[in-house]
Amino acid sequence: MKSAAIYPVEGVLLVSIQDDITDTDILDLQDELSTKISEMDAEGVVIDISALDIVDTFVGRVLAQLTAIARLLDAETFVVGMRPAVAMTLVELGMYLPENRTALNLTHALSKMRDTASE
Repeated sequence: MKSAAIYPVEGVLLVSIQDDITDTDILDLQDELSTKISEMDAEGVVIDISALDIVDTFVGRVLAQLTAIARLLDAETFVVGMRPAVAMTLVELGMYLPENRTALNLTHALSKMRDTASE
């Protein structure tokens, strides 16, 4: 899977999605992510989309699916690295993604996760 990678960072999994991700890559990513969340007992997942220049309904669906998988496995999820143009395009497509929490970058997402855990 060249179009996405999963890295452990401070007890969470960082999922980096590249611009050329395909349907096959997404299926592989879903399987790999669910396995790693379970194996690592990850507290959270951070999905980095900073490499995406454009988005479409496919990307929106991918984000929703990855968030749903992580949530079912009790891992808090954040999407980071969203460019303003990407956010505007998602809204124009009618994809508000209410289940997805966002943060500016990995540092902010980790901080928000720590704040939630300490409550």
